[in-house]
Amino acid sequence: MQQLKGKSSYKLLREYRRLRKAFWGRHLWARRYFCASTGNVTDEAVMLYIEQQEESGRDEDGFTVEGESA
Repeated sequence: MQQLKGKSSYKLLREYRRLRKAFWGRHLWARRYFCASTGNVTDEAVMLYIEQQEESGRDEDGFTVEGESA
């Protein structure tokens, strides 16, 4: 996971000037990651959940993505 996050961070920061400015001197990715199995949940149910999260633009902790409206 560390290699994936490191390589993707390097590539994103090289390609997007806005990210380079916003994350200068800081980490792009958090040190942790989360992985889970969906068990018997269908792909459609997972996609619906993700779409609903994107529509709200906010999670339970009040986290919002900069530049997105709720």
